[in-house]
Amino acid sequence: MALYRGMDRAALDAAYNNSAAVANSAQIVAGWQARSDALKGSHAKFSALRYGAKPKNQIDLFEAGRDAPLLAFIHGGYWQMRAPDNFYFLAAGPLANGISVAFIGYTLAPDIRLDGIVAEVRTALDSLDRDLVLSGWSAGGHLTAMAIGHPRVRAGLAISGLYDLEPIRLCYLNDKLGLDEAEARRNSPMLRPASGKPLVLAYGTGELPELQRQSQDYAKLGRDSVLLPIEGDDHFSILERLASPDGALTEQVRTLFGQR
Repeated sequence: MALYRGMDRAALDAAYNNSAAVANSAQIVAGWQARSDALKGSHAKFSALRYGAKPKNQIDLFEAGRDAPLLAFIHGGYWQMRAPDNFYFLAAGPLANGISVAFIGYTLAPDIRLDGIVAEVRTALDSLDRDLVLSGWSAGGHLTAMAIGHPRVRAGLAISGLYDLEPIRLCYLNDKLGLDEAEARRNSPMLRPASGKPLVLAYGTGELPELQRQSQDYAKLGRDSVLLPIEGDDHFSILERLASPDGALTEQVRTLFGQR
């Protein structure tokens, strides 16, 4: 039985299974962790900031220097896995350009509903002491779009994000999320008012078609967004464009800060 855009449950599950789509994804993520551990060990200006009472309510901050611009990054994992310390390696690119990076942690499903995750991210932004550019990958791209209206946020870079949660509600990902139709609608950026702030929507042309379509369809709404396809990258390799000091996503961050 077709559930969404002509896809039955099995096809829809496969359409959003990024780990299965990239054969060596487990090795890639293990490499991220090793690089992240090395960066933390070598960076003297690292600190942690609590913003709430729950264990994952923490922001991990890599400072580039006094009064440096700040990029806040929200990790992915379909709102139900991974953690900020898996992604510290991404700070290498911004730090090399004098940009500090704050990694926002949040409680994972099923220990919290998606409404609660969105609220935690907004509370985390409340606790930061300067205006910033907000970025995130995959589920973090979704949370970036949901939080771009926050007063601290001047612009956003959403990477491989999800902007319509109806297919998420209908596939395997909802086993832990427990979305009902109303919660999926109120947390779908496509159905929310425009923020009036610049938002870059990046995705890899080697990603699953549904991931590409989500960014393309959101950009068609014309809500102060710019579509940025990264040629040949898949859902995992695209992050190298932020980890690199001269990567395409690092350049976008610099542009959003007015450095270029």
